Amino acid sequence: MLQVAFIRENKEAVINGLAKRNIDATEMINGVIALDEDRRNLQTQLDNSKAESNSLSKEIGNLFKSGEVQKANVLKEKTTQLKETVKTLEQELNEKADALNELLYKIPNVPNEIVPAGNTDEDNEEVYREGDIPTLFEGALPHWEIAKKYDIIDFELGNKITGAGFPVYKGKGAKLQRALITYFLDKNTEAGYTEMQVPHLVNEASGFGTGQLPDKEGQMYHVTDDNLYLIPTAEVPATNIFRDTIQDEDDLPKAITGYTPCFRREAGSYGAHVRGLNRLHQFDKVEILRVEHPDKSYEALDSMVEHVKGILKELKLPYRILRLCGGDLGFTSALTYDFEVFSTAQDRWLEISSVSNFETFQANRLKLRFKNNEGKNELCHTLNGSSLALPRVLAGILENYQTEDGIKIPDVLVPYTGFDMIS
Repeated sequence: MLQVAFIRENKEAVINGLAKRNIDATEMINGVIALDEDRRNLQTQLDNSKAESNSLSKEIGNLFKSGEVQKANVLKEKTTQLKETVKTLEQELNEKADALNELLYKIPNVPNEIVPAGNTDEDNEEVYREGDIPTLFEGALPHWEIAKKYDIIDFELGNKITGAGFPVYKGKGAKLQRALITYFLDKNTEAGYTEMQVPHLVNEASGFGTGQLPDKEGQMYHVTDDNLYLIPTAEVPATNIFRDTIQDEDDLPKAITGYTPCFRREAGSYGAHVRGLNRLHQFDKVEILRVEHPDKSYEALDSMVEHVKGILKELKLPYRILRLCGGDLGFTSALTYDFEVFSTAQDRWLEISSVSNFETFQANRLKLRFKNNEGKNELCHTLNGSSLALPRVLAGILENYQTEDGIKIPDVLVPYTGFDMIS
């Protein structure tokens, strides 16, 4: 969440920045400033009351020692009243702090100055494109029909076992899925990311720490008896590794990669754009995450973008990169680049990765700080990206690499699959 001091000192800039998200934040920002002013006034009153109470306690002790019992008893009555005042002020202060935090949790991150204004994904800016779109043979199929033809993904079986959006991968389809996961992890660890296996369920504090709660509570599967949430992305548990920590400046950056299944209760919709692997409730994803010094986070963001570009170049998939506009920007992000692969059989672009800089937004919630060379604590910057989300990468491979004889496997994956064709 945004820091109160930042809001107070940059009120107009925050309001203007949030306007890029098509949000009139004036009332919320004024509310934050007013609640913070009330909170600070109450804190001053509380501190003064406690100081007066402590001073009187010392004076009472001295009066008893000197035999001035009557004066001491008069002051004791006053300290009793002060204790009640302190109790009341503490309660009011807690209520005011809760109200302030509740309002802060509703305010999204301020977009970076280079984020374009816009309402929908149609207003996103294409900043890069690479790869030739293949010309397919007559009768080429979309991936859901390819999956059925070669018996490599069974959507109906997944529907029987669980429901729509939970496919079953079979035979060479399962091996290709596993090959992609291992290949992505290898590429990430070669680039300096430390591989970690993290829990697939998180507690409420972790969801709040990375900003999924309360913003996306309706999209998360909730295990109510234990008050745990199935993760929507490895970003949540991996980032929370650093919750409530103070890093040494010399130890930054921290770079992590991990594979997890991801679970999302997407709103139900119909049509070809959500068929097959295009939108799932359970899917696999390999994530990269960085904890950075604020002065170096945008340099790190650029390096993450280049890293994902390198993977797609090796897979020889046609792709483009979009800079998201304010209206399409995620709640926690200051700047996001989306990668989309072209699905030739569907004749459309499919999102396969988002690479984002959250600046201090998550770190403030997480209390993730570093001690600078002057010994002072500062908030870190956090970043994360998909490297990569598997379903639409797999869809892109199945559709773009299909031939009349079968599905050719990208050369870079053959050492991982052990076969070069699905036929």
